[in-house]
Amino acid sequence: MIIIIYNIVLTALAIILLPVILIAFMIQPKFRAGFREKLGFYDYDKKGEKTVVFHVVSVGETNAAKELIKEYKLRHPQEHIIVTTTTKTGQELAKKIFANIADKVTYYPYDFFFSVISFLNTFNPEKVIIAETEIWPFFVTAAKLKGIKVYTVNGRISPSSFNGYKKIRMFLNQVLNKYEKIFMQSYDDMERIVQIGANKDKVEVMGNLKFDIAQNLSPEDIQKYKDELKTDKYRLFIAASTHKGEDEKVLSAFDKLKKNYDDAKMLLVPRHPQRYEEVGLLLDKSGYKWGKRSNNDNFEDCEIILLDTMGELSKLFSICYIAFIGGSFSDTGGHNPLEANIWNKPVISGDCIFNFKDVYKTVTEKHCAIIVSNEHELAKELINFYGDKERYNEYCKNAKSVFDENRGAVNFVLERI
Repeated sequence: MIIIIYNIVLTALAIILLPVILIAFMIQPKFRAGFREKLGFYDYDKKGEKTVVFHVVSVGETNAAKELIKEYKLRHPQEHIIVTTTTKTGQELAKKIFANIADKVTYYPYDFFFSVISFLNTFNPEKVIIAETEIWPFFVTAAKLKGIKVYTVNGRISPSSFNGYKKIRMFLNQVLNKYEKIFMQSYDDMERIVQIGANKDKVEVMGNLKFDIAQNLSPEDIQKYKDELKTDKYRLFIAASTHKGEDEKVLSAFDKLKKNYDDAKMLLVPRHPQRYEEVGLLLDKSGYKWGKRSNNDNFEDCEIILLDTMGELSKLFSICYIAFIGGSFSDTGGHNPLEANIWNKPVISGDCIFNFKDVYKTVTEKHCAIIVSNEHELAKELINFYGDKERYNEYCKNAKSVFDENRGAVNFVLERI
């Protein structure tokens, strides 16, 4: 009964908010992405085949689940794989990554009864594997009624989300116990999801899929990037996934680094494409000669290049000297440092990292990443790394060892599902 009430309330809210939704659709094209599919209009010509759905939400979850999905296909080549995302950027990346693996990449349905039923009837999966902690009550309920097993993998619950979830524990208890299994990243995450209603017998700690990534470029591919950007004579600082207010701080730190080391260059990578123009205007005022990756500009001609292309950041970490990971000088909660660490590169981050608290605990304890509180400390650490080759090499070596010690989440999950 409570799920029926939930869907009635959800539908009523959608109708009430329809004018706001329509305005948002007009202003922001990204909100329109996949609208037809999300409502339940799916095309699929392999009905009746053995199928598994992986829901990877957005860019971060897509990258994290990449090795899991690839390995699943290797172990179960006869099964059809559907990959779903919620966001447009996640959809674009998933289509690139899983082009030769997935039978279809599409959008996850809205949690309206008609959208969910259409999705499940179209694809009729045996299993649905949801990356991280996406809780959609009607979807899980409908899947359970159809005998479809639903799993959460790489689950995590931040302290702020936990406080909100506790208020609706009685409702979540009915939802979470419809999952077949819930695999969380850490013991803290496991305790939180049990406290908000999950059956302890259904929950296990799996570690973090993010440690099961691998270097995916050949030496020839890496040299190609170096040649395109002309970095051989320079030491490249990547400021990755920056949010509003962080670009100024990164530029301030780069100013001080540049005064000490003329061979320093910077690749600036805003997290969201809609900020490219805004960051470009900031670079116009910086006094530096700068270019755009989309224009094929290079570091012989520029001090700073704006990375305004999609899907290249994780590869370009391979040619950097050191990386700053954004979302950590704002209240965003940080982003994944392992995408740089996998290339044996040291990482510097701000201190707002609650989204990746356990990952940062590991990489800072293993001395392949450093946490700073402001742009002055960022500049100081950059200058130290550029000036102390022995310390730099030690951090690079540590970055390699942290993956050797923490891999295994992919195998853990596959053995259990």
